[in-house]
Amino acid sequence: MTIAGLVVVGLVAGSLSASLGIGGGIVFVPALVVLFGFDQHVAQGTSLAVIVPTVLVGAWVHARAGRVVWRAAGLIGLFGVAGGLTGGWIARWTGDTTLRRAFAVFLLITAAYMLRSTRARPGPRDPS
Repeated sequence: MTIAGLVVVGLVAGSLSASLGIGGGIVFVPALVVLFGFDQHVAQGTSLAVIVPTVLVGAWVHARAGRVVWRAAGLIGLFGVAGGLTGGWIARWTGDTTLRRAFAVFLLITAAYMLRSTRARPGPRDPS
């Protein structure tokens, strides 16, 4: 593990998280496992810890531009805390290989859904 490598991962994940609205864990977790040899549990825990400053800065930038619905963010965040407690408890009792496979399946399903939703759909024609 090198400081330069961790800096690059942080820059890439932070940029993608703030610009595309993806969770940094989509970048952090695979990078920590594949590039730095972390086990899945440690990668997920580390990812959750390092995403806090990224989220705060990204939300601040978007809020300054008027692109945050605070009521929705508060409600989702409140229940996200409950989900985080539940998910953390489940992860503690799940084996590393099972957890890694579940994460990979989640990424594949998400990617397939996103690719499917980007197919061109017929829309209104330009009258000009």
